[in-house]
Amino acid sequence: MASNEISKLPRKTGAKELAPNQGELNLLVDRQVEVDGIGMGVLKDGTAFLTGRGLARLVGTENLHIRTISQEWNEDPLKPRVAGIKAILQKRGINVPSAHIETAYGSQAIHAYPDYVCLAVLEFYAFDAPNLRETARDNYRLLAGKALQDLIYSQVGYDPSGSNVHKFEKWHERLALNYQSAPRGYFHVFNEAHTIFYELIQAGADINEKFVVDISIGSHWGRYWSDNNLDVVHGPRIKYPHRYPDSHPQSQANPHESWCYPLAALGDYREWMQSTYIEGGRFKTYLDGKVKRLEMPPSVAQLAVEVLDPKRIEAN
Repeated sequence: MASNEISKLPRKTGAKELAPNQGELNLLVDRQVEVDGIGMGVLKDGTAFLTGRGLARLVGTENLHIRTISQEWNEDPLKPRVAGIKAILQKRGINVPSAHIETAYGSQAIHAYPDYVCLAVLEFYAFDAPNLRETARDNYRLLAGKALQDLIYSQVGYDPSGSNVHKFEKWHERLALNYQSAPRGYFHVFNEAHTIFYELIQAGADINEKFVVDISIGSHWGRYWSDNNLDVVHGPRIKYPHRYPDSHPQSQANPHESWCYPLAALGDYREWMQSTYIEGGRFKTYLDGKVKRLEMPPSVAQLAVEVLDPKRIEAN
């Protein structure tokens, strides 16, 4: 994962104490994944966590340093580092007997660092440690508040509200109306954008009547087609009827005339899509606009770009 990830002020919580009498079932891992070397998951009680190695990666330090924090958690007197981290937690009304929760996923033993402990560790290394870490500072600014929890939930496919069962609904409605709408021998941008739609939904984007990324793709591709006179190269593009579901206000103007393109141009389109729209920054610009208009959390935008264009993340 990159060193620039997500931003929000930390949420204010009431006093929280993790005690052994919470019950063993709640401390088991519900689901777990590893994303770019960062292990993360959710416990049965809904607690989002990072593994020790994952937290070390996020902070920009050695895994040994995270283990040492756990080992020194209850020493008397406290080492300055642990005292600083505990002070951050106490300001938020959080008191835990251990930095991590010992649990298991199948036969694998897991040291699960709850999201609130991870944020306290990040904040300490970002602003209070003798040797401040730029990686920790960047990630804290991007993952503070509820953003880290949201990111973990989206990565492991966990939804405490149960609404995830409907997250593909709007996309499927459009797909059902349009998957065979282009005439034989032609393709259209909407169907070719399935990977982007899927990754956006998995990242936590609310794909609804206001979120039609294929319009952005189609306008850029159409301009590229005209500027490069690709009618001469591949044959002329033609219009086809594209329809929106009744749940979309755009349906009032159905059918919409939209361009479809000769199958002979499909290879060129896919190369353009990867090299120009995604890697060239147009996709990121589109998502940045959504974030500015408060139509998407920055965490979702960051995650979508990271999955589809890892080179852009590594370059930042």
